[in-house]
Amino acid sequence: MFEGLSDRLDRSFKILKGQGRITEINVAESVKEIRKALIEADVSYKIAKQFTADVKEKALGQNVLTAVKPGELMVKIVHDELASLMGGEQVDINIKGSPAVILIAGLQGSGKTTFSAKLANYLKTKKSKQVLMVAGDVYRPAAIEQLKVLGEQVGVEVYTEADNKDPVKIAKNAIKYARDNRKNVVIVDTAGRLAIDEQMMNEISSVKKTINPQETLFVVDAMTGQDAVNTAKTFNERLNFDGVVLTKLDGDTRGGAALTIRSVVEKPIKFVGIGEKMDALDLFHPARMADRILGMGDIVTLVEKAQEQFDEEEARKLQKKIAKNQFNFDDFLKQIQQIKKMGNIKDLMAMIPGMGKAMKDMDIDDDAFKSIEAIIHSMTPEERDTPALLNGSRRKRIAMGSGTTIQEVNRLIKQFGETSKMMKKMTTGKGKNMMRMMGGRG
Repeated sequence: MFEGLSDRLDRSFKILKGQGRITEINVAESVKEIRKALIEADVSYKIAKQFTADVKEKALGQNVLTAVKPGELMVKIVHDELASLMGGEQVDINIKGSPAVILIAGLQGSGKTTFSAKLANYLKTKKSKQVLMVAGDVYRPAAIEQLKVLGEQVGVEVYTEADNKDPVKIAKNAIKYARDNRKNVVIVDTAGRLAIDEQMMNEISSVKKTINPQETLFVVDAMTGQDAVNTAKTFNERLNFDGVVLTKLDGDTRGGAALTIRSVVEKPIKFVGIGEKMDALDLFHPARMADRILGMGDIVTLVEKAQEQFDEEEARKLQKKIAKNQFNFDDFLKQIQQIKKMGNIKDLMAMIPGMGKAMKDMDIDDDAFKSIEAIIHSMTPEERDTPALLNGSRRKRIAMGSGTTIQEVNRLIKQFGETSKMMKKMTTGKGKNMMRMMGGRG
């Protein structure tokens, strides 16, 4: 995500990090490179030009020429301007109402149906809401079935009317059903088209007028670049939606839509889709996204993801075991499983400041832990509980049973020992305070 833009911006800052004297000329040269980087990322020329004009004005106004570290000051200015361009502040979804009604709109193939299920899962698991999804796409043959399948995956009921081809009536009936069955939130999935047409706009406008939703979200495929921005503008003129959802932001996208859609439609980006799994949905934080674009990582989001998997009671038990030198391979396996639940490993590593660039060319498979899990599962319960038992013959048997080599088994046992020592340190002194901060609790 944004790798090309990040690289180009980094090169533009290096102009100011050289050994030579900093002048207004090379500040202008740096700004010119920033503009090129934005245009390459599919930002419109008009917005890129205005953005860099604002950066240059602030840079010269804050005495970049006489600053001790002008390159770092320029990074901060660009960061703040990027965050401002993307909206400045994170904006929450409105789920007030009895029930709260959320209308989902967008073109066919933008990911509306998948997003509807992700949103239902988010509201159910993180907001403790009773959610009803509504199959309002009466044209695409597989749409209703797709929503049913996704509903089963996330444990959310799906309202359908198989013989009804009127999306307005379906939505209206679904809201009544939600009231009668004590649902807090109704998510109405609607039909998309391959292109904008009058029939489509009239239909979605009628649905909105009839059900009067608390929130109308426009879902757009980030990989379509400036076309996404233009489509959003047309939809907004007819629907006056409340927020934007960018899907497939983890794909091969240059990021122009994420950077400019807010300034064009003057509506906040509320969510971003970052994978296929039902929990692969993030709130959009402009400042954190600016951090990622500039290679600063996103430690706040990383901590939040860790907290979501954090079990206070389990953590207390683990801390006691570590303090008594009783941390074993079963505990190690549990920690791996919690990390896997947090998301794509490469994306998680990129959230650590300074790691994004280091990992750029590394190919980290989501199954990176498979061999480790196979080795641990090939141990006997006694061996997992008492790693000191793992002599040469036992290691050979474990390697054969797990389909790995003795070298891999030896490497894991060594890593386990180092991890145990590190975790022991983390339970005392400053490390203990760090663990409290990361967990958010004791």
